[in-house]
Amino acid sequence: MTESDRAFGADVVVSINKATQSMSVLVDGAVLHNWVVSTGVGGGPHNGTYQPGRMERKWASRKYGMAPMPYSIFFDGNYAIHGTVKIAQLGRRASKGCVRLHPRDAAMLFDLVGRNKATTSIVVADKTHVAARLMPGVMTDLVAAPSVPAYVEPPGQDAP
Repeated sequence: MTESDRAFGADVVVSINKATQSMSVLVDGAVLHNWVVSTGVGGGPHNGTYQPGRMERKWASRKYGMAPMPYSIFFDGNYAIHGTVKIAQLGRRASKGCVRLHPRDAAMLFDLVGRNKATTSIVVADKTHVAARLMPGVMTDLVAAPSVPAYVEPPGQDAP
C-alpha cells in the first residue's frame, strides 16, 4: 500500500508543536510524517484545533512584501501552513505567525490535505503532539500511546 493509497479518504491530523518547532502528520491515527517547521516569533499561530480553509498552490503575502507562500493551507484567519525559501531558519521561530515548512514537505502536505480536506484537523499547541499509534512500515520517533486520550509529551522534553 502506498502513501497515496493509505491517505485517500482518511482522517488526517496535522499536529504542530511550537516548543520543538516540529510537525507530525497523522493518517488514521498513525504518524506518516515528522517535519521541522518555523512558527511565529511572537508566538503565533494561536493554539487550538482548526479545519483547513482556503488552499493556494501559489500565493504571495500582500501584507509582507509579496513574500512567497507556496502550497498555502489557511486555517486561522490569515495564518497558514506553507513552504518557505528560508530553509535555514526552519527549526526556530522565524515567521510573522504562519507555519513554515520545507517546500518539498509543504507540497506533500498540500496534496494530502487537498485529498482529505473534509476529514483534516490542524492542531496547534505549545508543548505537545497529538497521540499516535505506530504504523507498520513507517518510521516514527513518537511513542505509541493508545491509552492516552489526547496528547503525549514529545521525546526528549522534560516536565516543567
